[in-house]
Amino acid sequence: MAAHTALFLLQVKAVKLNNEHPFTWASGRKSPIYCDNRVTLSYPEVRTFIRQRFVDIVNEAWGDVDVIAGVATGGIAQGALVAQELGKPFVYVRSEAKSHGLTNQIEGEIHAGQSVVVIEDLVSTGKSSLVAVNALREKGCHVKGMAAIFTYGLAVAAKNFADAEVELHTLTDYDTLIQVAQEQEYIQDSDLQSLAAWRKNPEQWSEERMNG
Repeated sequence: MAAHTALFLLQVKAVKLNNEHPFTWASGRKSPIYCDNRVTLSYPEVRTFIRQRFVDIVNEAWGDVDVIAGVATGGIAQGALVAQELGKPFVYVRSEAKSHGLTNQIEGEIHAGQSVVVIEDLVSTGKSSLVAVNALREKGCHVKGMAAIFTYGLAVAAKNFADAEVELHTLTDYDTLIQVAQEQEYIQDSDLQSLAAWRKNPEQWSEERMNG
């Protein structure tokens, strides 16, 4: 299923790979990969497949849960679809509390003591995803874990999730994506070394491209 997910992401161009003309992330760093999983929502077949994979993961990994939470903004629609399919309440978590109105960080009805599974679209370093987990924990909720469509598989993310004691499941990952991209000729064999170097040290890869 991880390979199937990866192929869908490549087909609908939710993930793009380009070694020769790297993408610029919001951080300013250069990268040979760009991921925008919100694109999948425009394709009913892909959207349904992703929803069902999330549902399977929630049921298999955590069983019954009180609430599904989406991480703003990419996890909102995905999480709502999962909650609808499971017949569970849904909330979403902002990156920070609003500065006006009720100053909510968590939008929706949720109470201390409830169990939650968090839905995310993408995990890079994991920091923004774990902000949502911390907000839910501060509310007194029991976060069973997080499920995401895709992870870059960076070492820093693995450390951040381990330190936060959060169980993470993803529908697919960087290694699977690169393998599928190679098999389906989205990339050439000559690209593999550079793509592996980026995953090992994104900062160094970016610096070399920016200074080269």
